[in-house]
Amino acid sequence: MEENSEIWREFYEKALSRSHSQHTELAVRLNESSTQVAVDCGCGTGSDIEYLEQKGYQVHGFDINPDAVAICRDRFGSKTLVEICHSSFEYYEYPKAGIVLANSSLFFADPSKFQKIWGSIESCIEIGGVFSGDFMGVEDSWASNYRSPTAPLTESQVRSLFARFEVIRFTERNEQAKTSLGKMKHWHTFSVVAVKRMQ
Repeated sequence: MEENSEIWREFYEKALSRSHSQHTELAVRLNESSTQVAVDCGCGTGSDIEYLEQKGYQVHGFDINPDAVAICRDRFGSKTLVEICHSSFEYYEYPKAGIVLANSSLFFADPSKFQKIWGSIESCIEIGGVFSGDFMGVEDSWASNYRSPTAPLTESQVRSLFARFEVIRFTERNEQAKTSLGKMKHWHTFSVVAVKRMQ
Protein backbone atom coordinates (compact mmCIF):
# COMPACT_ATOMS: atom_id res chain seq x y z
CA MET A 1 0.00 0.00 0.00
CA GLU A 2 2.92 2.34 0.77
CA GLU A 3 4.10 2.04 -2.83
CA ASN A 4 0.59 2.98 -3.99
CA SER A 5 0.54 6.16 -1.91
CA GLU A 6 3.94 7.20 -3.31
CA ILE A 7 2.60 6.77 -6.86
CA TRP A 8 -0.53 8.79 -6.05
CA ARG A 9 1.54 11.54 -4.40
CA GLU A 10 3.65 11.88 -7.53
CA PHE A 11 0.49 11.89 -9.66
CA TYR A 12 -1.11 14.67 -7.56
CA GLU A 13 2.01 16.84 -7.76
CA LYS A 14 1.74 16.70 -11.55
CA ALA A 15 -2.05 17.08 -11.50
CA LEU A 16 -1.95 20.33 -9.52
CA SER A 17 -0.77 22.19 -12.61
CA ARG A 18 -3.51 20.70 -14.80
CA SER A 19 -6.42 22.82 -15.95
CA HIS A 20 -10.06 21.70 -15.75
CA SER A 21 -11.56 19.29 -18.29
CA GLN A 22 -13.18 20.66 -21.45
CA HIS A 23 -16.01 18.23 -20.74
CA THR A 24 -16.68 20.11 -17.49
CA GLU A 25 -17.20 23.32 -19.47
CA LEU A 26 -19.59 21.41 -21.73
CA ALA A 27 -21.47 20.03 -18.71
CA VAL A 28 -21.98 23.56 -17.37
CA ARG A 29 -23.34 24.72 -20.74
CA LEU A 30 -25.67 21.69 -20.99
CA ASN A 31 -27.12 21.77 -17.47
CA GLU A 32 -30.82 22.52 -17.93
CA SER A 33 -31.80 21.63 -14.38
CA SER A 34 -32.41 24.46 -11.92
CA THR A 35 -29.83 22.91 -9.59
CA GLN A 36 -26.52 24.77 -9.26
CA VAL A 37 -24.97 21.86 -7.37
CA ALA A 38 -22.13 19.70 -8.70
CA VAL A 39 -20.54 16.50 -7.40
CA ASP A 40 -16.95 15.66 -8.35
CA CYS A 41 -16.41 11.92 -7.79
CA GLY A 42 -12.74 11.16 -7.19
CA CYS A 43 -11.94 14.86 -7.25
CA GLY A 44 -8.13 14.49 -7.13
CA THR A 45 -6.46 17.88 -6.71
CA GLY A 46 -9.60 19.81 -7.60
CA SER A 47 -9.01 21.40 -11.01
CA ASP A 48 -12.67 20.90 -11.96
CA ILE A 49 -13.87 22.02 -8.53
CA GLU A 50 -12.11 25.36 -9.00
CA TYR A 51 -13.79 25.93 -12.38
CA LEU A 52 -17.26 24.96 -11.10
CA GLU A 53 -16.93 27.13 -8.00
CA GLN A 54 -15.99 30.10 -10.20
CA LYS A 55 -19.18 29.43 -12.19
CA GLY A 56 -21.22 29.80 -9.00
CA TYR A 57 -21.82 26.12 -8.31
CA GLN A 58 -22.00 24.62 -4.85
CA VAL A 59 -19.44 21.83 -5.29
CA HIS A 60 -19.19 18.59 -3.34
CA GLY A 61 -15.93 16.75 -4.01
CA PHE A 62 -14.87 13.41 -2.59
CA ASP A 63 -11.87 11.15 -2.97
CA ILE A 64 -10.76 7.91 -1.34
CA ASN A 65 -7.16 9.11 -1.21
CA PRO A 66 -6.29 11.14 1.94
CA ASP A 67 -3.59 13.11 0.06
CA ALA A 68 -6.14 14.34 -2.49
CA VAL A 69 -8.57 15.30 0.29
CA ALA A 70 -5.82 17.19 2.16
CA ILE A 71 -4.78 19.06 -1.00
CA CYS A 72 -8.38 20.06 -1.78
CA ARG A 73 -9.17 21.08 1.80
CA ASP A 74 -6.05 23.22 1.78
CA ARG A 75 -6.89 24.65 -1.64
CA PHE A 76 -10.58 25.39 -1.02
CA GLY A 77 -10.72 25.83 2.76
CA SER A 78 -11.85 29.45 2.44
CA LYS A 79 -14.47 28.74 -0.25
CA THR A 80 -17.95 28.55 1.29
CA LEU A 81 -19.39 26.89 -1.82
CA VAL A 82 -16.97 23.92 -1.68
CA GLU A 83 -17.26 20.86 0.54
CA ILE A 84 -14.58 18.15 0.44
CA CYS A 85 -15.16 14.69 1.86
CA HIS A 86 -12.97 11.61 2.34
CA SER A 87 -15.07 8.77 0.92
CA SER A 88 -15.35 5.95 -1.58
CA PHE A 89 -18.04 5.70 -4.28
CA GLU A 90 -20.15 3.18 -2.43
CA TYR A 91 -20.29 5.02 0.91
CA TYR A 92 -20.69 8.58 -0.33
CA GLU A 93 -24.09 10.22 0.24
CA TYR A 94 -24.83 11.89 -3.08
CA PRO A 95 -26.75 15.18 -2.86
CA LYS A 96 -29.26 16.14 -5.57
CA ALA A 97 -27.11 17.61 -8.35
CA GLY A 98 -27.24 19.37 -11.71
CA ILE A 99 -23.79 18.05 -12.65
CA VAL A 100 -21.93 14.89 -11.68
CA LEU A 101 -18.32 14.46 -12.80
CA ALA A 102 -16.37 11.20 -12.70
CA ASN A 103 -13.20 11.97 -14.62
CA SER A 104 -11.03 8.82 -14.74
CA SER A 105 -12.29 7.82 -11.29
CA LEU A 106 -14.93 5.16 -11.94
CA PHE A 107 -12.05 3.03 -13.31
CA PHE A 108 -11.25 2.30 -9.65
CA ALA A 109 -14.77 1.76 -8.29
CA ASP A 110 -15.32 -1.58 -6.55
CA PRO A 111 -16.41 -3.82 -9.48
CA SER A 112 -18.65 -5.95 -7.25
CA LYS A 113 -20.60 -2.82 -6.24
CA PHE A 114 -20.55 -1.01 -9.58
CA GLN A 115 -24.28 -1.32 -10.35
CA LYS A 116 -25.22 0.00 -6.90
CA ILE A 117 -22.73 2.86 -7.28
CA TRP A 118 -24.09 3.78 -10.70
CA GLY A 119 -27.64 3.64 -9.31
CA SER A 120 -26.70 6.20 -6.63
CA ILE A 121 -25.03 8.47 -9.18
CA GLU A 122 -27.90 8.25 -11.65
CA SER A 123 -30.63 8.91 -9.08
CA CYS A 124 -28.88 12.00 -7.63
CA ILE A 125 -28.86 13.75 -11.02
CA GLU A 126 -31.90 15.97 -11.53
CA ILE A 127 -33.88 15.91 -14.79
CA GLY A 128 -31.98 18.15 -17.23
CA GLY A 129 -28.78 17.60 -15.24
CA VAL A 130 -25.56 16.27 -16.73
CA PHE A 131 -23.21 13.35 -16.18
CA SER A 132 -19.67 13.75 -17.50
CA GLY A 133 -17.11 11.03 -16.94
CA ASP A 134 -14.98 8.12 -18.09
CA PHE A 135 -15.30 4.34 -17.98
CA MET A 136 -12.52 1.78 -18.36
CA GLY A 137 -12.79 -0.53 -21.38
CA VAL A 138 -12.03 -4.25 -21.24
CA GLU A 139 -8.89 -3.92 -23.40
CA ASP A 140 -7.19 -1.45 -21.03
CA SER A 141 -3.96 -2.80 -19.54
CA TRP A 142 -5.32 -1.95 -16.06
CA ALA A 143 -8.47 -4.01 -16.69
CA SER A 144 -6.82 -7.05 -15.08
CA ASN A 145 -3.95 -7.62 -12.65
CA TYR A 146 -3.80 -3.94 -11.64
CA ARG A 147 -2.50 -3.19 -8.13
CA SER A 148 -6.08 -2.50 -6.97
CA PRO A 149 -9.46 -3.71 -8.30
CA THR A 150 -10.76 -1.97 -11.43
CA ALA A 151 -14.19 -1.87 -13.09
CA PRO A 152 -13.78 -2.49 -16.85
CA LEU A 153 -16.90 -2.43 -19.05
CA THR A 154 -17.72 -3.26 -22.67
CA GLU A 155 -19.09 -0.53 -24.92
CA SER A 156 -22.60 -2.01 -24.76
CA GLN A 157 -22.42 -2.13 -20.95
CA VAL A 158 -21.46 1.56 -20.86
CA ARG A 159 -24.22 2.53 -23.30
CA SER A 160 -26.80 0.58 -21.27
CA LEU A 161 -26.09 2.83 -18.26
CA PHE A 162 -27.55 5.79 -20.16
CA ALA A 163 -31.07 4.53 -21.00
CA ARG A 164 -32.59 7.55 -19.20
CA PHE A 165 -30.16 10.04 -20.73
CA GLU A 166 -29.60 11.83 -24.01
CA VAL A 167 -25.97 11.08 -24.87
CA ILE A 168 -24.33 14.24 -26.21
CA ARG A 169 -20.79 12.95 -26.53
CA PHE A 170 -19.49 9.37 -26.57
CA THR A 171 -15.78 8.91 -27.29
CA GLU A 172 -13.75 5.69 -27.31
CA ARG A 173 -9.99 5.76 -26.80
CA ASN A 174 -8.06 2.62 -27.68
CA GLU A 175 -4.31 3.21 -27.99
CA GLN A 176 -0.84 2.88 -26.52
CA ALA A 177 0.10 6.11 -24.74
CA LYS A 178 1.90 7.41 -21.67
CA THR A 179 0.35 7.88 -18.25
CA SER A 180 0.78 11.28 -16.59
CA LEU A 181 3.83 9.78 -14.84
CA GLY A 182 5.43 8.97 -18.20
CA LYS A 183 4.90 5.18 -18.28
CA MET A 184 3.56 3.51 -21.44
CA LYS A 185 0.31 1.56 -21.17
CA HIS A 186 -2.61 0.53 -23.33
CA TRP A 187 -5.56 2.88 -22.80
CA HIS A 188 -9.07 1.70 -23.52
CA THR A 189 -11.66 4.15 -22.21
CA PHE A 190 -15.11 5.51 -22.97
CA SER A 191 -15.82 9.15 -22.20
CA VAL A 192 -19.45 10.17 -21.94
CA VAL A 193 -21.30 13.46 -21.57
CA ALA A 194 -25.06 12.95 -21.22
CA VAL A 195 -28.16 14.87 -20.14
CA LYS A 196 -30.70 13.10 -17.90
CA ARG A 197 -34.14 13.08 -19.54
CA MET A 198 -36.23 10.87 -17.24
CA GLN A 199 -36.26 9.56 -13.67
